[in-house]
Amino acid sequence: MPAAREAIFAAGDRVYLRRPRFADGPVFVASVRASRSLHGNWVQAPKSARRFAVYVRRFAGAKSRRLTSATQLGFLVCRCEDDAPVGVFNLSEIVRGAFWSAYLGYYALAPHAGRGYMAEGLALTLRVAFRSLGLHRIEANVQPRNTRSIALVRSAGFTREGFSRRYVRIAGRWRDHERWAMLVEDWRRAKR
Repeated sequence: MPAAREAIFAAGDRVYLRRPRFADGPVFVASVRASRSLHGNWVQAPKSARRFAVYVRRFAGAKSRRLTSATQLGFLVCRCEDDAPVGVFNLSEIVRGAFWSAYLGYYALAPHAGRGYMAEGLALTLRVAFRSLGLHRIEANVQPRNTRSIALVRSAGFTREGFSRRYVRIAGRWRDHERWAMLVEDWRRAKR
């Protein structure tokens, strides 16, 4: 694991979560470019140094440093054995007050997809969201044909709550999405 243990949000058996850093840019951008066929029209991950820098400022910048007031929080999922980035989880639009909720975005990085790393990373992300941030609800919006992504949230215990027509513009087209959500009570039950 990296020397800066304070940068690790949560660790599991095979992966850990940490904030993305500007220094990750070259490896991250290369991984995203290698993942082009994996990501398809499901997600538009930062595939240039400039876009990665924008991502880091948004999800790991100064505003995300204070967990009690962060509205965006991003995690690199890294393999414990060699610190290789295997995926990303983002909590966005974190709202407190009467809601205590956030949206969850995520994607795997080639060549590590399909090896269970994202399932472990999602479990760690949910632990941070529900324990450290004290959130009540996490919502993931997934395109209906993205069966791997749906399988990930379903296996973690998310419930399908609905369907949103032409919900998000990705790769120049408005795309339908299924709404999946997990409440803190669901998470506690699933942990048992």
